[in-house]
Amino acid sequence: MKNILVATDFSNNAYCALFYAAKLLATEPCVFHILNVYNENTPLHGKKPKLFSSKKHLEQLGRESTEKLTSTLHRIVTDNENTKHRFETLSRKGAVSKVIATIIDEKHIDLAVMGNKGLTEAADIFFGSNTIRTVKQINKCPVLAIPGQMDFVVPKEIAFITNFKKGCDKEVIAPLLFLASLSNASIRVMHITEERILNNVQESHRKLLELCLKDIDHSFHWMQAFDDKAKVIDIFLKNLKVDLYAMVDHKHNLFEKLTHEPVIKDVSMYSNIPFLILPIYE
Repeated sequence: MKNILVATDFSNNAYCALFYAAKLLATEPCVFHILNVYNENTPLHGKKPKLFSSKKHLEQLGRESTEKLTSTLHRIVTDNENTKHRFETLSRKGAVSKVIATIIDEKHIDLAVMGNKGLTEAADIFFGSNTIRTVKQINKCPVLAIPGQMDFVVPKEIAFITNFKKGCDKEVIAPLLFLASLSNASIRVMHITEERILNNVQESHRKLLELCLKDIDHSFHWMQAFDDKAKVIDIFLKNLKVDLYAMVDHKHNLFEKLTHEPVIKDVSMYSNIPFLILPIYE
């Protein structure tokens, strides 16, 4: 039984993330924990957030959170008639990233799912700010970021973007292998060439990764760093018609560099492709 955490702010984007996760894991017995987090900065429905929140305001937010979670629960049960799935709701007060980190431990979460844009986030950011904060806060669980409002497409082509420096062992990429197995997807390994040849450590990791992928249809691709990395990745994803892509999150790696490169604040570059962020166990 898989435990899946899906964070929601009750936006259409958040519901699409929940629906996508349910369809992606259609063949797997799962418990979906639908979480809403509210705090002093959360506006009541149809109202602007107050500068100073009262106890009464927080109580109203709590009631509204519970009511909307119930509506979301009824909607997903109707839309997803799957006897292998069970849905539970959680309403918590606090900071989103910290609450999610706590729930991951409490509920032994296997995968956290988030929309990359919500009710209050601008359209010109690479990922939703809550997604970025969550990824930085947790290191025990993969995060699947679902872009905007998109129709579910069975992933048949999955890209794994790596620098071959870390995160090429089976423990780290296990969630990627699992998702690929659900739809018998192919995995396309993409490396942006910044050096003439791989060093000994990189080559060792490349061979290890190839061993991990031996039972899966896969291929390795070298892309020249002729432009900023975000554009190189975008070209690769589009050319191979990738349905989902993954990267390993560890300090000073490609993921961290990407989230700080101004050019990729143009979220449209990745607006149609779900993104799996894999934690590294250091």
